[in-house]
Amino acid sequence: MNNTQITLSPVDGSVVAERPLSYISDINQALAKAEKAQLEWQSTALEERQNICSKAVDYFVAQKDDIASEITWQMGRPVKYSAGEVAGFEERARYMIEASSEALKLVTIPEKKGFTRYICKEALGVVLVIAPWNYPYLTAINSIMPALLAGNAVLLKHSAQTPLCAERMVEAFLQAGLPEGLFQYLHMSHENTEYLIQCDAIKHVAFTGSVPAGAVVEKAAAGRFIGMGLELGGKDPAYIRADADLDAATDTVIDGAFFNSGQSCCGIERLYVHEAVYDAFVEKAVALVKQYRLGRPDDPETTLGPLVKSSAADFVRGQVEEAVLQGAVAHIDPALFPKDEPGTPYLAPQLLTQVNHAMRLMTEESFGPVLGIQKVSSDEEALSLMNDSEFGLTAAIFSRDIERAVELGRQVQTGTFFVNRCDYLDPALAWTGIKNSGRGCTLSVLGFDALTRPKSFHIKHG
Repeated sequence: MNNTQITLSPVDGSVVAERPLSYISDINQALAKAEKAQLEWQSTALEERQNICSKAVDYFVAQKDDIASEITWQMGRPVKYSAGEVAGFEERARYMIEASSEALKLVTIPEKKGFTRYICKEALGVVLVIAPWNYPYLTAINSIMPALLAGNAVLLKHSAQTPLCAERMVEAFLQAGLPEGLFQYLHMSHENTEYLIQCDAIKHVAFTGSVPAGAVVEKAAAGRFIGMGLELGGKDPAYIRADADLDAATDTVIDGAFFNSGQSCCGIERLYVHEAVYDAFVEKAVALVKQYRLGRPDDPETTLGPLVKSSAADFVRGQVEEAVLQGAVAHIDPALFPKDEPGTPYLAPQLLTQVNHAMRLMTEESFGPVLGIQKVSSDEEALSLMNDSEFGLTAAIFSRDIERAVELGRQVQTGTFFVNRCDYLDPALAWTGIKNSGRGCTLSVLGFDALTRPKSFHIKHG
């Protein structure tokens, strides 16, 4: 059995990292260290935990140039944008450090004569975080930071495509003075990851990934009655109303669809445009997409890098080809992007019109640089199409009439609703999904709830 994990770069197929996979004995040893360290950590004052976590962020940010380069080579994001992930990591991490004082404070109960009553929030124990490659730091820190602040230990299993990210994060916390054993990474096979989920010491699992993989995680934990956060797939919609600021809407939606080569959990994957502005929008959108530069992501002029793997690009090619055969119209000539080559991860961006929900392109997650645009004649038609999905992560409406947009937003089946923006996670807001986009919540003060357990104190005097 091959016990080595080899990570190949989508940039040129070269080996980025080669790491031994953990054996069961390694996993058991890590668990023992985590349990021992957590017992003392949960008794450490919150102020001290905050101080260590803040120092970890300082150390991490100081390595931003090296980290950005590693992101580019591991998963293909253009170096022009990779440093932005470090900035996003810092924004979320520092917000959660600050928010922890409010999120973890005692819940006091109105005075009752002869009694003292309150609820404290206790750490769960050992938390397992299973993180993806597409935003390797942003997705992971959503759970890691509040878990540690709440007094838990964390074991991190990162994607096989981004193993260096796990190592970077653990290093930052150790350099900051976090006690050994509290935050560890494990490079593991799928089988051993399931073994770890089933271990008694694991009290919560935070997973980000595909719907099928989420089902495997949920099955592995079945019968253990532990907490679980699942951020799964998305097919996020946007709707441009007739009264929208068309220039601003076009810029925002196209960036929301094609940033990170479309490999964003909350990227725009389907668009509905009111017939009154439909033709004007398509014209503006086509012109904008033609300005992208597809190329090697280590080239500072590149604005669209490769997908993470050739198979991912071929999957999107298949969706596009099938939609065209069903009557969709493709507006971007791949010849404008010479780097686009079948069988490689380099894929030209594409806009399609004359699409409908009978096409996989409009219902199945693409996770690539493609956007289907459907004409609608009313708010009601747009709302019906937006909700016609197995997913519900984010949704956006563009309109100058904020009141009407919010009214429609209350009817959209989604975890996060945007007006006049998209594809952004505000750390002060709860990050959650409905339907097959998963369950649970990270970020905001609510994100701490899943990583603690309430304990009630009922004290009678005299």
